[in-house]
Amino acid sequence: MVSGMATVKITITLPESQVDEIRKRVAARESPSVSGFIQRAVQKTIENAAEFGAVVNQALLETGGPLTPAERAWARRMLSPQKRGAKKAAKPRKAA
Repeated sequence: MVSGMATVKITITLPESQVDEIRKRVAARESPSVSGFIQRAVQKTIENAAEFGAVVNQALLETGGPLTPAERAWARRMLSPQKRGAKKAAKPRKAA
């Protein structure tokens, strides 16, 4: 964390197993504190999301530009958790 950076105290809820693991890492001096561990994890997640976005944008530029509204709608349908398991059952094939 950058010295002098403003911080805000928040409350989060984590599974007990994750808290236990974080505390083990703090005890092993892999992280300065529970808060420090969480701060680093959040920062890495933010950085990874930005990097992934840059990779996707570069790939789109190399393959025809941004998605059209129709392509975005298709992608949303395909990636929607409700839609994945909600496909209609295929009709049974007739024996040959």
